Amino acid sequence: MSVRIDIAGLRPEQVAAAPSPLAELGMALHALAEPGHHPGLQGWAAGVTARLDPHLADRLYEVDFLWRTTFSDLFLPYAGIPGDAARPGATLGEELDLLDELTDEQFVDAALEFNYPTAYGEPGHGPLDDPGQHRRVLELAALRGPRQMSFTDRLLTDPPRIRHWLRRLLEDCDEAFFADTWARLCPRLAADTRHRTELLRRKGVAEALTSLSAAVTLDEAEALVTVDKVGAGRTATAGRGLLLVPTSMGWPHLMVLHRDGWQPVVHYPIASPELATPPPSVEQVTRRLAALSHPVRIRLCRHLARGAFTTSELAQIHGLTAPEISRHLGVLKKAGLVTTQRRGRYALHQLDVTVVARLGSDFLEGVLR
Repeated sequence: MSVRIDIAGLRPEQVAAAPSPLAELGMALHALAEPGHHPGLQGWAAGVTARLDPHLADRLYEVDFLWRTTFSDLFLPYAGIPGDAARPGATLGEELDLLDELTDEQFVDAALEFNYPTAYGEPGHGPLDDPGQHRRVLELAALRGPRQMSFTDRLLTDPPRIRHWLRRLLEDCDEAFFADTWARLCPRLAADTRHRTELLRRKGVAEALTSLSAAVTLDEAEALVTVDKVGAGRTATAGRGLLLVPTSMGWPHLMVLHRDGWQPVVHYPIASPELATPPPSVEQVTRRLAALSHPVRIRLCRHLARGAFTTSELAQIHGLTAPEISRHLGVLKKAGLVTTQRRGRYALHQLDVTVVARLGSDFLEGVLR
């Protein structure tokens, strides 16, 4: 499975690399919400969390589905603005202005993309103008608990109010912790984009794209970029161009924006810190590999790696019964791959991504010692 970008007719000058303060703020919020995804940032996350104003932390929790499960396209708003040269702003304020330029429909669809599993890459009516989708979105939000249900209801009822609320929240994050973080990261991100630009000029599109990651390949004959991912999707530049946005906080996530009508964006990490935790026993490694040998459990892991889900949610997403899901979760939990936490009356399951990230090296160490 992979995400493919049709770049037929794409000219070198239509490929651009640029840092994005709003995209990096999104990754910072993700790292705060899911420090297990980012072992190299756990010290930073702990320090920020310890200093965070409780009221701001509470507001972040209210809307953390925008960055906890994965990465909302709201953090790449320039890609949704019509035109053939979408670019990030130089400052967070400029990018929040670009976010304000999205239509209410674009804003709501992007905000709900991980609450409501619609056909992400295909055109169609959204929950603002389709009563059936509106009801379905609220039903799924209700499964996440009353707080998310309340927020989703307000989002669908009064998008302008929520847009203003979100902008103020992100501005408060900038004042509380992100401005200092961005000041440290910006020079490195700018240096990387200069390097990509030089590659484009001297060696062409193929070299600039394939140097982003070993997961990115280019079939020049077919004019097709393939990004190796568990999910599947397809998009095309169609004369609009291709944007490359680096992140210093995003490893190991390599993301592709392929929303219908938006300019394609490859959001790529520029660092890959080493993991350093005691290895498990060979028996535990064997149990973990066996647990991941079932295709249903692999599909479950795709969702559980992005965030915490209830058994009922997983049953609806995968078209299985709750007992079937529970049996597969039991295998994953016994192998130490999934953790469960209670939030009120809801039991939320999540993949321990730190454990999974070590499986390859753990296996090699186990067979060699």
